Amino acid sequence: MTSPAVRVARSHERHTVAAILARAFADDPVVRFIFPDGRRIGPFYDALMTHEHCARGSSDIAHVDGEPAAAAAWDPPGHRPGLWHRLVAGPVFARRMGPAAAARGQVVQRAMDDARPDEDLWYLALLGAVVTGQGCGSALLEHRLATVDGPAYLENSNARNTPLYERFGFEITREIVIPDGPTLWGMYRRR
Repeated sequence: MTSPAVRVARSHERHTVAAILARAFADDPVVRFIFPDGRRIGPFYDALMTHEHCARGSSDIAHVDGEPAAAAAWDPPGHRPGLWHRLVAGPVFARRMGPAAAARGQVVQRAMDDARPDEDLWYLALLGAVVTGQGCGSALLEHRLATVDGPAYLENSNARNTPLYERFGFEITREIVIPDGPTLWGMYRRR
């Protein structure tokens, strides 16, 4: 197997990025809290990439042996989806998630929003790999962080990933406890 090849995802690859992330996060504690039956994860990630983490040029894709293997979605400092995205996002998320999952998703989102630093920074919203053990996570972080100017932040939902993020200068700054759900760790990188 070759080293991952990373590049900025093209706009027409939004659905590919969403599919990679949906597969990578299928067993994630937060995703399993929101979607305990495992259904609707794909449509949810497609909505995320279409309406929430949709800044042009802010998603990266890693290929291993020519096949999509991992992806990351970043929000640049000051990112806010455009008016059209904000108007249609609520109904789209509600339809794609279903009422119970949407309610749990709002609890998670509120807890993450409350914990996020109140400053302009790069936000690593999602990073996931369907091909593991090949250095895709490291390659994606290296690729984007080489171009990032200023601080960055992420919520880590899996303690196994903490050493990876720490290698790239992220430090745990807070614990985010979801009521009746999993724990996440806010991680901040100065630079």
